Amino acid sequence: MGCGAHDEHDQHGATDCSEVLDRVFFFLDNELDQADCTEIQQHLDECGPCLAKYDLERTVKSLVARSCTEVAPDGLRQRVMLSIRQVQVRIERE
Repeated sequence: MGCGAHDEHDQHGATDCSEVLDRVFFFLDNELDQADCTEIQQHLDECGPCLAKYDLERTVKSLVARSCTEVAPDGLRQRVMLSIRQVQVRIERE
């Protein structure tokens, strides 16, 4: 899924596009250590196609977050949690 724009980066040991795009969701969610964040940010600063993909993913994530503000009614939440516990019990017994 690489952009192919930075073959020279691949030869010099920098993160290639496919690696960046594989980790972009972790980067968006702040789930990477500082060194990985720095590496990905540097790649995004230098690679227009990867930056465009990152911007698209960030926009979609933002829209979904704004759209998902509803809370399930208590009765529904309790039924779902009960079902989850029942499945867990069955799995643990097997």
